[in-house]
Amino acid sequence: MSNTYTQIYIQVVFATKGRNIKIKSEVRAQIEKYICGIFKNKKQKVLAIYVNPDHVHIFFSYKNLQIAIPELIKTVKIESTNFINEKNLCFGKLSWQEGYGAFSYAKSQKDKVINYVLNQEKHRSKKNFREEYMEMLNAFEIEFNNEYLFEFYDD
Repeated sequence: MSNTYTQIYIQVVFATKGRNIKIKSEVRAQIEKYICGIFKNKKQKVLAIYVNPDHVHIFFSYKNLQIAIPELIKTVKIESTNFINEKNLCFGKLSWQEGYGAFSYAKSQKDKVINYVLNQEKHRSKKNFREEYMEMLNAFEIEFNNEYLFEFYDD
């Protein structure tokens, strides 16, 4: 679209189905690179990504409004699942849980969010995924139904 200018920062979080398929740390970089390629093909720019053993954080600059966020995340999930399973990067077949969290940030928060995403290992030592995700939902004042949250298990 001509004369349309946007700059929107979004962090997306989604988890493995059942959270019982663990993504091994030695393949993390390979999966991150592949997911970044999906975003690039959709004309989006990943600013930070971290693939945890059972969930993913992606912070990106949402510029091309010709693809809706739900369509983008659906594509990322489908294509990354196919890649991970075709390359046998996990024990068993990986699939992602339904849904995701998407959180918007101001440009002034960009560096802080990049740092947060890239330092997931450090955060994992302080709080588990459930605590982290619930904290994000509450901080953004997002109403939710516990029935529809990710499947959480004790970390």
